[in-house]
Amino acid sequence: MKVGVVFPQTEIGADPASIRTYARGVEELGFSHLVAYDHVLGADPQVHRGWSGPYDVHTTFHEPMVLFGYLAAITSLELVTGILILPQRQTALVAKQAAEVDILSHGRLRLGIGLGWNPVEYEALGKRFSDRGRRVEEQVGLLRRLWVESSVSYDGRYEQVTGAGLAPLPRQRPIPIWFGAQSPPALRRAGRLADGWFPQAAPGPQLEQARALVEEGALEVGRDPASLGLEGRVSWDGDGAEAILDTAGAWREAGATHLSINTMGAGLRSVEDHLSVLAATASALGLGPV
Repeated sequence: MKVGVVFPQTEIGADPASIRTYARGVEELGFSHLVAYDHVLGADPQVHRGWSGPYDVHTTFHEPMVLFGYLAAITSLELVTGILILPQRQTALVAKQAAEVDILSHGRLRLGIGLGWNPVEYEALGKRFSDRGRRVEEQVGLLRRLWVESSVSYDGRYEQVTGAGLAPLPRQRPIPIWFGAQSPPALRRAGRLADGWFPQAAPGPQLEQARALVEEGALEVGRDPASLGLEGRVSWDGDGAEAILDTAGAWREAGATHLSINTMGAGLRSVEDHLSVLAATASALGLGPV
């Protein structure tokens, strides 16, 4: 099981030096990958009365593809979007951006995608919120073709490309696509289409219910469910590294191929605080410094 970290989007601020210190520190501690969340725009609660989303216009988010272009040059971490909200973006542009990150990182991109929950963001980006589940299936198929074929013609319900392609193509052909999934349709879709998935449940009965739906989707199209990766997540909440060790063990027993340690939202005040917690966690998990 590979162990990485969740980039502390909402707390790291806008200083490039802090981002560099964090990323290099994570790598030196022996973590394998860095997961970055995605939000392009935050909603203003003063305009959207009764706003209840977890993020708003005041919450810091770095654009993941640009961030990864920077990190590709200064670390050897695997770079993971967890998740990029694909249906609110232009498919061909995502294909180009992902290919560029994959080239610059020497094939270290894993593209996690999902549907998102924020209609305010969809509106601002000129995309429909209501049909995002149907559109994402076409997007995934088109992404994979654009990453492999030099010239693509595609005439779908939502996507059209006529005799066009990317140059240069990515190192990984195709780049692995992982799905964030929670609802039954999304879980079945992950089974049909994804290379791996990010469950929204902890090890236990809810995870097993979700896994059954993913496996059902895979079997529907003749795929081996065992071929799909699974990334768990554990958050540090002040109980110490031993608590994380216990949860990591539960994810390992559940068959997780990857695990991410999340220190965001735990009241840590600086990059050094995040790295200190991660150092204790790395030690407990037996990770070796690079």
